[in-house]
Amino acid sequence: QVQLVESGGGLVQAGGSLRLSCTASGSFYRIDGMGWYRQAPGNHRELVAQITNGGGTNYADSVKGRFTISGDNAKNTVYLQGDILKPEDTAVYYCNADVRRSRFATRQETYWGQGTQVTVSS
Repeated sequence: QVQLVESGGGLVQAGGSLRLSCTASGSFYRIDGMGWYRQAPGNHRELVAQITNGGGTNYADSVKGRFTISGDNAKNTVYLQGDILKPEDTAVYYCNADVRRSRFATRQETYWGQGTQVTVSS
């Protein structure tokens, strides 16, 4: 199994910053990519940012220029730096990872963390 543990959520004022971390552990051969999603009450879960193990990144339009995703392959950890936070960034943030369980695996498996609450007050 693969476990993802997020940390760094909390309450922040609008215009402030927050840094989330997510570390993967367990039995796997390689992480192909990790990402952050978020879900606000009444909304669907949406992509925030993704990063591949080669460093390629992808961002939702709503966070471009304000959020930065980065990763540490040696630590199996992904970070999300959020700056100039807005009340509409309030959501539960989930980490995910696309993993190959063995060297000979022909497909990826996707795992999710338990989520961490981010609340931005106006």
